[in-house]
Amino acid sequence: MPIPCRAAVVGASLVTSLIALTACGASGNSGGSDSASGKVEGQVTFQTWNLKANFKGYFEGLIADFERKYPDARVKWIDQPAEGYPEKLSADAAGGTLPDVVNVSPDLAYPLAKAGLALDLERAAGKYRGEYLDGAWRSNAMPGLPGVYAFPWYLNTGPMFYNKRLFRQAGLDPEKPPKTYDQLFEAAASMAKKSGRRTAMLASTPAIEDFGRYGVRLMNAAGTAFTFNEPKGVELLRHYKDLYAAGALDSQALTAKAESSGRKFQQQAVAMNPGSALDLQTFKKEAPSLYRSIGITDTVSNTGKANMYVQGLMVNAQSRVKPAAVAFAHFVTERKNQMAFARKVAIFPSTGGSLDDPYFTREDGTDATRVRVAAARSLKTAVNYTPVPLSDQMKTVLRNAVAKAVQGKEPPKAALDGAVAECNRLLKTG
Repeated sequence: MPIPCRAAVVGASLVTSLIALTACGASGNSGGSDSASGKVEGQVTFQTWNLKANFKGYFEGLIADFERKYPDARVKWIDQPAEGYPEKLSADAAGGTLPDVVNVSPDLAYPLAKAGLALDLERAAGKYRGEYLDGAWRSNAMPGLPGVYAFPWYLNTGPMFYNKRLFRQAGLDPEKPPKTYDQLFEAAASMAKKSGRRTAMLASTPAIEDFGRYGVRLMNAAGTAFTFNEPKGVELLRHYKDLYAAGALDSQALTAKAESSGRKFQQQAVAMNPGSALDLQTFKKEAPSLYRSIGITDTVSNTGKANMYVQGLMVNAQSRVKPAAVAFAHFVTERKNQMAFARKVAIFPSTGGSLDDPYFTREDGTDATRVRVAAARSLKTAVNYTPVPLSDQMKTVLRNAVAKAVQGKEPPKAALDGAVAECNRLLKTG
């Protein structure tokens, strides 16, 4: 099930198929104007992404409520499996069968918006903007395009776990975990030195969102070129190179995936790692000594803002029932219905004020609420740092460049210059 931190990667076929549509001059006005005004009537096709198996009752009730509110409208719900979802969008877009309302992440919405197949909601439904968290609304703005191309739906982020026992052993205050990168680097160096290089602070190298949280400008204002090789980006990579040399970065960090980083943390070989309520339950069962020492804090950031994972509902710009499609997408994402969904699964609503609900602010002593409260607090100001044009191939380019620089095989500036050049080449060629 692609919840809670579902960060989809656009399939190459989706981008390729939509280049042709863009070249043919498709626009948001295809099939009608951008206006969402008019009578709410007709049949709306609504497509979700691997949600039916676990939430059939919720969505059937939601649809029934909408149809009661708008008696002249009907909703046909389509749920697609997680595997091959980008390819399905590609086929629908190329064949002119894209549903009226489509569940997308920003990276999936991007090529659709470029092809003129996603409705600009700033123009068509801007009156609703104030209902949503500002960061969530802006997460569906697309580089190089005016407007916003999906209603924000459910959100997630991950708090940071840390091992209080390892902090104490290193002479660090277990009640004051690092909040900024400078504090992190200082604490990591101290821990490595104090432990004789036996204990590292981290088990992973920086990804694009780390560059964002460090304060690096990731793309130019027009969204036409990557810029993470600017001096601040080089500075971050130099720090990680120093951490690796000092033993403050786990020796397997260069090849580690999220799962292996989690195992290192569970084995108490590293002191900090992002996680979720499910991880806490695992620690309690499989690593009770770690569980007794667990601290929960916000993700380290120089910007004061955590990373936001966001799902949205895009309206097909070519829909023949545009007023009904916009009304339904708004209905699904309005506060009451998002809160109801959040009580069924570990996600967070994107509507303003929802995160102040006691459900997200009060702990009851359980693992689930400990993490939920911490994550909800950081989501209020979180942003989506990952640029929507950044493909899986580009992420691999950056990861390889980081590995070379951290090992000392290539100077940090040269490594990032090369990564930016290659990512910009891929950006231009699609």
